[in-house]
Amino acid sequence: MSASENKVQQRPHVVAGLSMRDLLAAGAAANLISTPPRVPEPAANRPSAEHGHREERGRHQEHGHRRAA
Repeated sequence: MSASENKVQQRPHVVAGLSMRDLLAAGAAANLISTPPRVPEPAANRPSAEHGHREERGRHQEHGHRRAA
């Protein structure tokens, strides 16, 4: 064997230029923009505008019925 064959090849030192924080942030941003939007919920599961934020009442009181004493 010659001396040149015996030497360990040195690899050039490569500096990424980005911190791990930047790499993680870039990955998170790529994930957000590559994920399709969620399918909207069916209208039956959403409260309608007329029901809004009113206090929850008993089932009978909601329709004007009074409970028997």
